Amino acid sequence: MSKFSKILIANRSEIAVRIINSIKKQGLKSVAVFAEGDETSNHVKLADESICIGPSQVSKSYLNIEKILDVAKSVGADAIHPGYGFLSENDNFARECESSGITFIGPSADIIKLMGNKAEAKRKMIEIGVPCIPGYQSKKQTDKALINAAIEIGFPVMVKPTAGGGGRGMFSIDNVEDMTNALSTARSEALRSFGSEELIIEKAIDNPLHIEVQVFGDKHGNYIHIGERDCSIQRRHQKVIEESPGPSISWGLREVMGITSSEIIKNIKYVGAGTIEYLVDGDKFYFLEMNTRIQVEHAVTEMVTGLDLVGMQIDVAQGKPLSITQDEINFNGHAIEARLYAENPNNGFFPSPGKVYLWEPHSSEGIRVDHSLSNNQEISRLYDPMLAKVIAWGSDRETSRKRLINAI
Repeated sequence: MSKFSKILIANRSEIAVRIINSIKKQGLKSVAVFAEGDETSNHVKLADESICIGPSQVSKSYLNIEKILDVAKSVGADAIHPGYGFLSENDNFARECESSGITFIGPSADIIKLMGNKAEAKRKMIEIGVPCIPGYQSKKQTDKALINAAIEIGFPVMVKPTAGGGGRGMFSIDNVEDMTNALSTARSEALRSFGSEELIIEKAIDNPLHIEVQVFGDKHGNYIHIGERDCSIQRRHQKVIEESPGPSISWGLREVMGITSSEIIKNIKYVGAGTIEYLVDGDKFYFLEMNTRIQVEHAVTEMVTGLDLVGMQIDVAQGKPLSITQDEINFNGHAIEARLYAENPNNGFFPSPGKVYLWEPHSSEGIRVDHSLSNNQEISRLYDPMLAKVIAWGSDRETSRKRLINAI
């Protein structure tokens, strides 16, 4: 077991602030890194130490593995927490951390690589008997092979890059005539965004629920699931509203999905926080993907369980066993999260950067606001446009819903 004394956060904005809070709660030292232009950000102000890692272009700062590791070594950091986005699911980063003798707070590089490739992950799920959406995940990637697969599966189908996420490079295709153009566009976007042209084809399910299950594993062979979150309300294949428990999931289905999720991480010997995502169609569920990191919406689960998921990540990374068993997890009430974005609804909800002149987060019973905002703060077009997350808890869904509306 290795005891940490100092943790570097390889991220920015609200998730960096969130991680710093858990680091401080454990009596550890925090190190923030920041790009030029982020000097006055709250995560920089709150950390015990802060180091500039380069210009505002993410490739030269928050995605600069060499620079981040150099800083971690220079300040004597024992571990790096990647947060979400940026390098959080980059297996090369995790591998370089391990090679440098710095603990990566997350699963192993090999597991990140396996589950980060949609085709490989799906092949693994099929191997262990997890329900999967009918589809094509072969390495044979010619137009002819992909089009024939789509015809065999039956339209409509979804075309997806095997790498990456966030809805980029994902297309719904209704007929064979549109396939060639769709494949070309999907390949170009996948290569530009994720560095790989490889695609998978899946049967499109009409209006499914998007349900994810929070999971956790440790280095001692303990594996648990911590309830589900309904993330069905999305735009551009990106989540906007999340809630727990899922209001449209039966207790029977919830139990089966939880047990299945625990079996998945047990099979791959997963260590740390993760999320198994499913599409639910009636009483059937299908594996969609796994996120090998803390989720944006993890606060929803924290609100209904009272657990500190980031704190648990830090504990598990130090080699400690999970502090709670499956039977000890208690769920209380209902929580709903709304993401606050700097976007223009009159322009297809595309990012709308600018200045936040006045910021007064709501404060009342059952409300939590995760953010890194301050008055007169410039919102850069270089980063994700999410500004804050407003999470409302109530003894039931209606109470939670009303509190959220009032807070927003």
